[in-house]
Amino acid sequence: MNDDVAAKAAAAREALAEHDGVLVAFSGGVDSSVVAALARDALGDDAVACTAKSETLPAAELDDAARVANDVGIEHAIVEFSELDDPDFVANGDDRCYHCRTMRLSRMYEAARERGIATVCDGTNASDPGEGHRPGLAAVDELNVSSPLLEAGITKAEVREIAAHYDLDVADKPSMACLSSRIPTGLEVTEERLTRIERAERLLRTWGFDQFRVRDHDGLARIEVGADELAAALNADFVAAARDHMLDLGFDHVTLDLQGYETGSVSPGDAAEPEGADAADTDGGPVVEDVFARDYPT
Repeated sequence: MNDDVAAKAAAAREALAEHDGVLVAFSGGVDSSVVAALARDALGDDAVACTAKSETLPAAELDDAARVANDVGIEHAIVEFSELDDPDFVANGDDRCYHCRTMRLSRMYEAARERGIATVCDGTNASDPGEGHRPGLAAVDELNVSSPLLEAGITKAEVREIAAHYDLDVADKPSMACLSSRIPTGLEVTEERLTRIERAERLLRTWGFDQFRVRDHDGLARIEVGADELAAALNADFVAAARDHMLDLGFDHVTLDLQGYETGSVSPGDAAEPEGADAADTDGGPVVEDVFARDYPT
């Protein structure tokens, strides 16, 4: 870790040490893991990592969060709530992430109060405010959540450098937005859609893909994988397995997006997915959702 990044990390630790205790909103991604590590250094047992379990969090991510918290050496708490209880979230408008983040962080404050902790921290970093349409940041501001990475001027690249310094194996982990980000804006978020997306993505993870999404265009599964993994996605065995598996899950059609993985590609223009996704899409519109609605000459 270079001197400049080390100084920023030290500043974040010192700021955290000024609190009697903190509860870190913890997804197990690289951003929140670094905050948890800094908080553990600064406050010892007075720092708690808390993960919110809901329908939009893949079970594998919850397991991963527990493992990373153990690696950091910080207490790991789990709270539960349902975004589907909020009709504004279910409607899946441009401000979906605002409603999600408001509910999630409010639940974090409840968990903090139960432990006599006044401060809730999140993993917002200094790169996040410039990444396009991010309504979830408004909730962070409204609820007075502390963002030690942002306050210390630590960028996404520097977060990964600090994670490597702590020897966290999530240092290079791709950003993982919640499952609702796979559903085009304006199409209702339902438990059925979230479940089939999670199960579809489990197949890609099992096949060893690293950067991927399965977008749910109302019955059409659009598979996105990283550009360097497209060849693997064209493997005949995988094609057959993906088709059969996803049709069994309730999808009507299965497609592979030859443009490859892009963050925010079912969201408003130039939108980035939550939790520090690394890039923005082009026009933000569903790429293939109308293909099977067209009439073609026989």
